[in-house]
Order: sequence, then C-alpha cells, then structure tokens
Amino acid sequence: MRASGRAPDDLRNVTLDVDWNRHAEGSCLVRFGETVVLCTATVEERVPIWMRGTGRGWVTGEYGMLPRATTSRTDREAARGRQTGRTQEIQRLIGRSLRTVTDLKALGEIQVRVDCDVLQADGGSRTASITGAYVALYRAFQKVVRTGLLKEIPLKTQVGAVSCGIVDGRPVLDLDYEEDSSASTDANFVLTDGGDIVEIQATAETDPMTDDQFAALLGLARKGVAELAALQRAALGLG
Repeated sequence: MRASGRAPDDLRNVTLDVDWNRHAEGSCLVRFGETVVLCTATVEERVPIWMRGTGRGWVTGEYGMLPRATTSRTDREAARGRQTGRTQEIQRLIGRSLRTVTDLKALGEIQVRVDCDVLQADGGSRTASITGAYVALYRAFQKVVRTGLLKEIPLKTQVGAVSCGIVDGRPVLDLDYEEDSSASTDANFVLTDGGDIVEIQATAETDPMTDDQFAALLGLARKGVAELAALQRAALGLG
C-alpha cells in the first residue's frame, strides 16, 4: 500500500461538478484528491486574426494558480508582469489536448477559451485541468447547440489525463505531491477514452526509465483515463 492507503493502480478520489460557474457557457470544478481546479469555457463568435476567413474554429487553454494554492503564498503572475515558463507550458498543453479531440472545421469560426484556475494544489494540477477542461468544453458545446449556434457537438472523442510514476521502485498511478516529489520517474499521460495517445511527458529523475517500466506506466495510465472517462460521461449525463 502507498502512504495514502491506495493500491498502486488506484486513482485518488475524483469528482467532477458541472455548472459550478453560472456565467460561463460551460464549467466544471474538478477534484483529484486534495487538488482542486475550476475550469470554465467561454464561447466567442470570433477567432484569432490569423484564422479569420479559414472557416475553422479554435480552442485554447489558460492556466493559473491562486496565490495560496500551495503551502506557501506565491505572488500573482499579473503582479509580476509576466507568466512563468511553467504556466505557459501547461496552458499550451491544455489547448493542444482539447484541440486534438475537437473537429475545428465543424466548429466554424468560433473560439472557445477554457480557463483552468488551480484553487488548491497537491500534485497533478495539469492532469486534473485537462480532465475537467474537457467536461467544461463539452458542457459549453451542449449550450450553444441548444441555442442554435452549432448544429451538433464538434467533439470526436473524449480526452483525459493522469500522472504516473516510479515511486520506491514501483509503478503507481495518479501521484500526489508527496509521491511526485520523491518519484524516480514521473510522467503525465494525455489519452483518449479509448487509450490512444495524445501527449506524453515523462522524465527520469534518477535512473533512466526502462522499456518495461514505461510499458507499466502506460498501462496504468490507460486504466486510469478509462476510469476518468466514465466519470466524465456520468458528470455530463451521458451514461
């Protein structure tokens, strides 16, 4: 058993609460254990200037952490006057993950901005953000279909994300902060509900990762994302 009492292939307790924000077209408050992220999707009837006239839409992500989302306060990035490299990297990952499963041609010249704000962090904030962002995006599309702006939901499949790592020599699923900070290898897997790979970020902190270890982590990730996809469908009332 892990320090948390979980088995190696157990997710943390995950909840997805839709319509948490009454103003946004779509929203989801996602919890992965003690990590809590608010995801809101905003629909705009315009696209970036470089996409105008293409007949295609755009989905983009933004990411940020509240000053006291962690054990000590950090200054707001707006107060610093610039985003950190970490923030930029994560929000690009969120945007890529969502665009991969969106039919941008069917979206037309509409842009959806998905904001992921970390209220509390205990490891896995980027994977929680992607998992909740998909729910917020789907919810936004449900609303614009009802209003007639779109004829159908322009999503090709589901997408979710989960972390995995080698901790104390064992492959484990869904790392909390304590595990992430001590892992010899940690990885973030962005996968479809069918297990297809959207993106993998993996780093060996001490010893290089073997083929067998990578295969074990990928297997854990596929199991975890399949469970997350079922939770996404349940939150959206899709069975």
